[in-house]
Amino acid sequence: MKKLVLLAGMFLATTIGVSAQSKYFTKTGNVKFFSSTPVENIEAVNHKSVSIVDLSTGDMEFSLLNMAFEFEKALMQEHFNENYMESPKYPKSTFKGKIDKVSSIDVTKDGVYPVTVSGKLTMHGETRDVTTKGNFTVRNGKLSGTSVFKVSPEDYKIVIPGLVKDKIAKEIEVTVNCSYELYKK
Repeated sequence: MKKLVLLAGMFLATTIGVSAQSKYFTKTGNVKFFSSTPVENIEAVNHKSVSIVDLSTGDMEFSLLNMAFEFEKALMQEHFNENYMESPKYPKSTFKGKIDKVSSIDVTKDGVYPVTVSGKLTMHGETRDVTTKGNFTVRNGKLSGTSVFKVSPEDYKIVIPGLVKDKIAKEIEVTVNCSYELYKK
């Protein structure tokens, strides 16, 4: 009987350990956006994006403060936060979704694992369905994720004044790069 209880206890401990090791987290994810027009290029980077990925369920979440985007020119940053994103009113942008075929990612084996991620992107108080391709990379036991996709300011009711409409692309390229660590409670 003691062996059965000990065996059950070991199984439970192993199961809990495996479950806990399926969650990966970062609070230093990089999200960059880039707008290219003949008139001017606009680029900004946010190095403080928070993300959690659960490789047992495929759940993925991102959250970032809009004010944390850094621009080359202070005036661009001011206009972005006050006029376009209205950051005091809409301080965060979020994504909540699922990694399709998450079981293809083997964290015990170095490699690049192509994935499709689908979910809801919320910016400027508007939520839209988004599906994009990306890669998870496992190298020396470390997990990282990357993706490049486009968003339209118009879809999120971000109003671009006519005076500067030619300086901002109709679709903005978004690049996500995250280095994850095992999530520890």
